[in-house]
Amino acid sequence: MPEGPEIRRAADRLGRALAGQRATRVEFAFPPLRRWEKPLAGRRIEKVGAWGKAMLIHFEAGAVVFSHNQLYGHWRVVAAGERPATRRQLRLAIDTPAKSALLYSASEIAVLRAGRLFDHPYLARLGPDVLARELTIDAVAGRLDDPRFCDRSLGALLLDQGFLAGVGNYLRSEILFAARLHPDRRPRDLGPDERLAFATAARQVSRRAYRQAGVTVGPESFRRHLGRGEGRETARFAVFARAGGACRDCGARVERVERGSRRLYLCRACQPAAGSRARACGARA
Repeated sequence: MPEGPEIRRAADRLGRALAGQRATRVEFAFPPLRRWEKPLAGRRIEKVGAWGKAMLIHFEAGAVVFSHNQLYGHWRVVAAGERPATRRQLRLAIDTPAKSALLYSASEIAVLRAGRLFDHPYLARLGPDVLARELTIDAVAGRLDDPRFCDRSLGALLLDQGFLAGVGNYLRSEILFAARLHPDRRPRDLGPDERLAFATAARQVSRRAYRQAGVTVGPESFRRHLGRGEGRETARFAVFARAGGACRDCGARVERVERGSRRLYLCRACQPAAGSRARACGARA
């Protein structure tokens, strides 16, 4: 499933093609949405944004087209009016005089009012976007004290979109490795330095993946491991999808474990299970 960085990059691509343009035609595959085709045609597209894993296309007069790619959704930008041959099912098409944006395979699509986005059940439960410019490291660290989150394992918490929207399976492994934290640790167990490390890693790893198209390691490291014959799908990560490989930092064996019915990768030498003494939620370490 695409994670926040991939959705944000797709939103950037759609924004460059659509923002400021008037829709000449809008097509929905799902019958309940077809009543919006004529009202949206002719409206100017003001902007395209992302919130976690949700895409939000803002039309003038306050209409917002929401979509979630889920496992198989995929956006394409093509020449105006083009419909490429594909086995994928076209779910949404937005045509402008210059370009067309096509959404394939996704099933979660809605038309919302700009002032009532929280009426949608998915958007209503989202936490702050991990890639939002205004989200600070202090704000991330502060969420660790929230009673909803402080007694849960970090491995489970990072998949909760109500905690930080946009973090998915590869990001959680990479964030925890960068922070040197075991996935079974809880926010209430973390000392001040560990809280700072977690919050910093959540922001920095996610932003790096956005800037570098899914690459979570530094550019020099990425090039070095590609040069040594690694494929992109392992060279771009520190631990994710690298079970049995050597830790980039200490040389120990990277392991795969299951957390929340999802695969998670870690280096036990760099991410020890033992930690600080538990404290009350909201109490300062």
